[in-house]
This record gives sequence, C-alpha cells and structure tokens, in this order.
Amino acid sequence: MSDERADRRSLGVYSVSPIGFGAMRLTGRNMFGPPEDRIEAIAVLREAVDLGVDHIDTSEYYGPTVVNEMIREALFPYPEDLVLVSKVGAARGPRGELIVAEEPIQLRRGIEDNLRTLGVEMIHVMNLRLHGTGFPDVDFDDKLEAMVTARNDGLIGAVGLSNVTLDTLLYALNSLDVVCVQNAFNPLDRDSADVIEACASQNIAFVPFAPLGFGASQVLNNPRVMQVADRLGCTPAQVCLAWELDVAPNLLLIPGTSSRDHLRENLAASQVDLDDQARYELSNLE
Repeated sequence: MSDERADRRSLGVYSVSPIGFGAMRLTGRNMFGPPEDRIEAIAVLREAVDLGVDHIDTSEYYGPTVVNEMIREALFPYPEDLVLVSKVGAARGPRGELIVAEEPIQLRRGIEDNLRTLGVEMIHVMNLRLHGTGFPDVDFDDKLEAMVTARNDGLIGAVGLSNVTLDTLLYALNSLDVVCVQNAFNPLDRDSADVIEACASQNIAFVPFAPLGFGASQVLNNPRVMQVADRLGCTPAQVCLAWELDVAPNLLLIPGTSSRDHLRENLAASQVDLDDQARYELSNLE
C-alpha cells in the first residue's frame, strides 16, 4: 500500500480517509424514488462506516429525501468522526426531473431541508451546485452570500462548490473560503485538471463526482483500463480510483454503490500500487 494514499486527507478543518462514500446510487433509477432493495441500501451504509468510511456525500434532492432519511435510519446517532457533506442548488420535479433551485431563498430552504431529514443541527460541508458551463450569472454574489450567511448562522460548517470552472472558483475565492470542489473527473474526463491544480495550491479538497463514469461506463470498459487492471491484478474500478488518488494529494473520492460487494471493491482501491507505466497509460487515455 502506498503510504501517501493510506494517510488521511484534509477536507477543510476535517481529516478524513481518502475514500469516502457517495450516496447518490442509493435511490431508484435516475436519482428518483426509493431503491429497489432498501434493506441492502441500509446495510451498505452501515458496512461503509464499519469499514472506516468517515466521509459521506449526499443531498436532499437524491430521491428526493430518500437518501438522507436512509442515512439517518442507518447511522443515527452519527459517529463523532463522520463528516456529512451535502449540496444545494437543485430540486426534483414530480416526475423526477432535475430542477434548478439556485435562488438564495431556495438555497436556504434546501439547507434547512437537509438538516431536517438528516436529523442534525449543522452539516459539516454544504456544496453549492451550479448549472451550465459559462461564468456564473449576475446573481452569483447573492448565492455566495446565502451560503456564507448559512455558515455564519451555524447551519453549515463550511462551503464547497460543485460543477465550476477555474474562473468561477477564483472569483468565489474573493469573497469566501471554499473547502472543496466537486467536478467530474476520471481517466477519460480530465477537463478539470486546471481546477485540481488550483485547489491543490489553495489546500482545497477536490472531490470528483462520477469517478468511474456514468451508466454503462466507458471508463471501466475501456480496453486500456482493463489491460492495466489485469496486469496489476485488480479490477478496472480499483485501478481508476487508485489513479485518481495518485493524481494529487488533495483528491478525495466518493464512489457510490448500492452493493456491499462493490463497496468493498471500491475501498480496496487504496491498496493498489500503480507503477509508472500504469500512470502514463491512464493519464493519456482518449
């Protein structure tokens, strides 16, 4: 095992294991409705904590409410070292459609809804999820102010950002401390490399969402990924997660699953030792 990867990593003032758990997959299809197997979903959450996971990523709009309520059922009262991270900026429509909910009043309501369903008075980190690919709109300052106000009111411990460009991150840093950034990142999607570099220089955690891709993953089915995994004696998922941990010391992972077997597989990725050939091949996938 790599000593560097085995070490704990920073998430703001918190110190957490490099691999946490993303709870998004504990819903029905497309993050809507209850899971097919609620008993297994509860078991996954409990086993994750039993295996040392101390960083769980969730959101009120996963379900909606479904995942937060299961986290509370499975883990409340929460272990003292468990860091809960959630996000606001979106909601679910009656048919499961994703709705933008970025207005300050919606952000505040979303934070309060997370507190209620998780059964806590304060959430350690709350991410503001942005939509679109361009620079934030003219109301961005108001959204940031809403997050800072919630932090100052003691509802959240710290603020993170999700789905942001480098320009957006640098702009936000003019008015608040950002403890983490959640962007897409995996061996086939390296567009956020500049954001990772900026985060590393500012001691900001970078937490990839979809670290293994989406759906029928092109990442896991990539022939070169499978070849590297076979040579190293691990699974494609493990070699991808190991590569991401190796990219920078500020990377934190939150792979999600609804299966205890996959949970164990993901957590074992911290024991994969990459060689220089594997690093080169995975860093140059097309």
